[in-house]
Amino acid sequence: MSLYTVIGAAGFVGSRLVSALKAEGCEVFAPARADSGLFDRDLGRVFYCAGLTADYLARPFDTVEAHVGLIARVLKDARFERLVYLSSTRLYDWAGPTGGREDEALTLSPAEPRHLYDLSKALGENLCLTQARGRGVVARLSGVWDWNDGASGFLSEWMQQARRARTLSFESATGSVRDYIHLDDAVRALRAIVDSDAAGIFNVASGENVSNAELAEVFERRGWSVRFARATPKQIAPRCAVHRLHALGVVPRLARSAVEARIAQEDFLAAG
Repeated sequence: MSLYTVIGAAGFVGSRLVSALKAEGCEVFAPARADSGLFDRDLGRVFYCAGLTADYLARPFDTVEAHVGLIARVLKDARFERLVYLSSTRLYDWAGPTGGREDEALTLSPAEPRHLYDLSKALGENLCLTQARGRGVVARLSGVWDWNDGASGFLSEWMQQARRARTLSFESATGSVRDYIHLDDAVRALRAIVDSDAAGIFNVASGENVSNAELAEVFERRGWSVRFARATPKQIAPRCAVHRLHALGVVPRLARSAVEARIAQEDFLAAG
């Protein structure tokens, strides 16, 4: 039986990984933050899920520690078979409409405060790809979402609000787009990556950019009223390449079809 270690097991993705692995009868080590046992035992196959997202600007030093400092120590001192470092497709945000490929160079500015997240993730990626002696691989996750209570992220919160009310209002623009991947599909993708011998960077994404207006149409067909603060044209944004993920046998559901299937279920409103 393979041993799996989930670093950042209390987070959104990490906690679902732990649950999925245990449900399959796998041996799972989920160390608490600052657990010294991380360096005193074999870790097997590692998912590095530690990181900050929404509050990275308010906690810059914690962000760098999570994205760079701890992973550097794991790569240097820990005993592991293989490691997947969770990064983000946000690294493509500055690439323009033709971006989104795993092998392309990134455009980042050290003088831009908002690039702290991207720069720290990119450095973590570099360490995994160059200092893990061929055992490190990178998973760039797009907008992970879920419909369960407490799930984080814009679409997750949208789903939770839709269980409570038929009229929805958002301080966002109709044309804003995002590539969304359901949490369960993201977990399947991460499992496929860590259990393979593939190297390099993988986009863990659906490959489709969906606008707020397009998502609103799905809800409106089912009886919801959806309003946004601003009406704007559909954003032209990088599209994540997903052929490497598909080659592993993982084809994530597209957001609009997954959302519609869920809200059409009789227990959707009762689930809130």
